[in-house]
Amino acid sequence: MQPRLWLLIAAQLSTLHGGSALLQTPSSVMAQTNQTVKLSCEARTFPTNTRIYWLRLRQAPSANSHYEFLALWIPNGNPVYGKETEKQLTVLQDSSRYLLQLRHVKPADSGNYFCMAVGNPELTFGKGTRLSVVDVFPTTAQPTKKTRPKKKICRLPNLVPPKGPACAPLIIGLLVAGLLVLLVSLGAAVHVYCLQRRAWHRLMKQ
Repeated sequence: MQPRLWLLIAAQLSTLHGGSALLQTPSSVMAQTNQTVKLSCEARTFPTNTRIYWLRLRQAPSANSHYEFLALWIPNGNPVYGKETEKQLTVLQDSSRYLLQLRHVKPADSGNYFCMAVGNPELTFGKGTRLSVVDVFPTTAQPTKKTRPKKKICRLPNLVPPKGPACAPLIIGLLVAGLLVLLVSLGAAVHVYCLQRRAWHRLMKQ
């Protein structure tokens, strides 16, 4: 029986359980059309000669789910690819990590991607990675900023006297006082002069 045919039959008969022994990262990824995406499957507790299958599920997992065979990593051998995915996929191994690289992705490639290890007799699945391929990334609406009303500032009256010559009233007072003294002195001199004139006239009449 062909490995791919056997795999599809085994996947249909098995119940999908996310195995903690296979750690898939990231759990979800969004990519833009024609980008390259890398999915990782880490199998720390499995021997290095473990065969790792990559499957795709285009719909949510259920009892009637159909798993699409994508690729098979064979240690010390050539990878096996599905007929429709051979030109688009590449599988690699880096120590205990197995990588699935998808080139030139398109919206039709969206779905859940699972790595699977075949044991004796159980099948161990990773928890899967959800891939969403879009032509244009959705934009996040920026929250509108609320304009805060400006606070009214109450200003206290300026208690500082205006700048200028503070001695002006004093000078004016001194000038007025001096003028009064001058007038009084002038009046006294005139009165004295008049008294002298009268005294002189009286002296002349005698």
